[in-house]
Amino acid sequence: MSKDIVKRICLWSGPRNISTTLMYSFAQRKDTKVFDEPLYGYYLSHSLAKKYHPGAEDIISTMENDGQKVVDMMMTENVKPVLFFKQMTHQLLDLDRSFIKKTMNIILTRDPKEMLPSFDKVIHNPTIHDVGYKLHIDLLDYFKMNNINYCVLDSKKVLLNPEVVLKKLCKNIGIPFKKNMLNWKKGSRPEDGIWAKYWYGNIHKSTGFIEYKRKAEQFPEHLKPLLQECLPLYNRLLKQAIG
Repeated sequence: MSKDIVKRICLWSGPRNISTTLMYSFAQRKDTKVFDEPLYGYYLSHSLAKKYHPGAEDIISTMENDGQKVVDMMMTENVKPVLFFKQMTHQLLDLDRSFIKKTMNIILTRDPKEMLPSFDKVIHNPTIHDVGYKLHIDLLDYFKMNNINYCVLDSKKVLLNPEVVLKKLCKNIGIPFKKNMLNWKKGSRPEDGIWAKYWYGNIHKSTGFIEYKRKAEQFPEHLKPLLQECLPLYNRLLKQAIG
């Protein structure tokens, strides 16, 4: 298959959103191959995050650490008509972003009142640079400056009505919606990164999009200053979310 007719989808997510759920959803399509955070090794090997991300040494030792080589792979792979790259926005670091002009770009966000406590349970006391909101806005501005098409997804909107949102998303991408995107077999997938044991417990128990439930626990006091940084950024993203 010519690499020029392949649709390359980059899902630019923050942590503790439903990025893995969406990766599992797209993995059900026979026309699609999914990739789990191909830039993770590059990110860890070039940032201080390797000091506090669980499993960092194993990730660095088993993945390509040259970010440009990863991008080259993404732009030349042509095994399926649709390629889905689950990405964390902060993993871009200082890479040349011009390749994004040739990919279908999706920003995935989540209400920080729900995301921050979840992330804090794995990586305590995160900063604005860890959680993705400022980087999402930077990426949004880059898209607009360069006339790059994109769409925004909000995790809550997806979970409240996954079929409706996925149909709109697929239309935006230019691919037909497939009903089998809504369900999958319980357990892990071969595409899972080796970090799955730290982060993917809930998705491995699921057989589809988990029903949205509002968080009942009280918001942690130590995260309130970070919440105030994140909320105006999230609200800007939410205004553009499809659903």
